[in-house]
Amino acid sequence: MSLAHCTLAKECAFCVVAHALSTEKQEVMGLLFGRWDGSQALIEEAHPLARTDRRADRVEVKPEQLAKAASIAESRGLRIVGWYHSHPHITALPSHVDVRTQRAYQVLDDRFVGIIAACFPGVDGAAAARGAPAVTLA
Repeated sequence: MSLAHCTLAKECAFCVVAHALSTEKQEVMGLLFGRWDGSQALIEEAHPLARTDRRADRVEVKPEQLAKAASIAESRGLRIVGWYHSHPHITALPSHVDVRTQRAYQVLDDRFVGIIAACFPGVDGAAAARGAPAVTLA
């Protein structure tokens, strides 16, 4: 069953955006906690993760982080239903690495959600001055 609709709680969206805006020097990432209702994803919480990759333009989840996050989600009656990460100074379009990561998650469940928060548009602030949004969720 594939994903047809996704609902993101306001508090969760705020957490994703705040995390994305926490640094413009490197990507950040986290997991999304919620539940599936058939072909719908109901996302209730964002769970920011500590960076483990030294490359500024890469994020990854260590198995220990994933196991701990799954345990936290389950203790709240939720499960991991997706992931998010930031793209500082670039578009929200997924890179080849993002596509490969999303495919790997969707092998487990094809409803798995991926969010990219593109933030800090325009190195000199010109895009922001033209009214471009500070963060775009895609």
